[in-house]
Amino acid sequence: MGRFSSEQLHTFAAVVSEGTLEAAARRLHVTASAVSQRLKALEDGAGQVLLRRSNPVEATPAGEVVLRLARQMAQLEEDAGRELGLAVGGSGHHALPIAVNADSLAVWFLRALARMPAGLDVAFDLRRDDEQHSAGLLRSGDVMAAVTATPEAVQGCRVEALGIMRYRAVAAPDFLERWLPGFGDGGLPDPFLLNAAPGVDFDRKDTYQDAFLGSLFKKSRSRAERPARGPRHYVPASQDFFDAVRLGLGWALVPEIQSRPELDAGRLVQLAPDRPFDVPLYWQRWRTSSSLLDTVSEVVRATAAEYLFGPETVAKARRG
Repeated sequence: MGRFSSEQLHTFAAVVSEGTLEAAARRLHVTASAVSQRLKALEDGAGQVLLRRSNPVEATPAGEVVLRLARQMAQLEEDAGRELGLAVGGSGHHALPIAVNADSLAVWFLRALARMPAGLDVAFDLRRDDEQHSAGLLRSGDVMAAVTATPEAVQGCRVEALGIMRYRAVAAPDFLERWLPGFGDGGLPDPFLLNAAPGVDFDRKDTYQDAFLGSLFKKSRSRAERPARGPRHYVPASQDFFDAVRLGLGWALVPEIQSRPELDAGRLVQLAPDRPFDVPLYWQRWRTSSSLLDTVSEVVRATAAEYLFGPETVAKARRG
């Protein structure tokens, strides 16, 4: 593989970001022909196709590797400029793309961003994605860091455990009277009745409710085949999702820290108090040395420790 020049890498990243060669040329203040020549030299050096000439263009799997390199190089240049007291990108602020799931965003992650030290000069570019899928954004180079449920480090990244987001299966009292008559707070609901009742899902990637139902059917002594699940509402915003459950549209798994005040006030009821649904969360970031990423990671880690359960806490609770 030939050595890639900084000019080639900057051009490649600009083309992917802008979607077309012409738009990248305008951003870089060069001709489209110059952009095309740089891309050809880059692909010649890599020995393979890096870009699908679609509309908009897309990086191939090999191109995603080069794109990650290009963005890491840009990050290193901006970090160096910051340490030298130079303006970053003409604005004095560094854009930091981070992937984060909606529940973390609603419960604790924004608090972490608000605690960043003064003078950090960073503009956060948050990409909301399911914690089971956010690793793909790291792999493609679209983000520099992510809150993810993937414990295996993405190539070029390092990973550390943040803690466990604990969910509770909850529903409004009126909903339970209609769909699970006779159910009292403190036991397991009939899995067949709960399965037939309306549920709330965040989107079509949300499998938590289905996984919880599956655990109830495993616990049930009935050998009857599990029927198709009842109707479900899709509500793709964390607070609106929670409101849909509070208003009785359906039952769902909600972060414990979010549902606790409503449970204590009796406006929500737990469906299985002894069966929390725990999701381990991890912080993955580019392995590249960066004072900016180091600072952000430190604050994220400290904030997560305040809002998430540690593995030892969960293990003790299960033993008890």
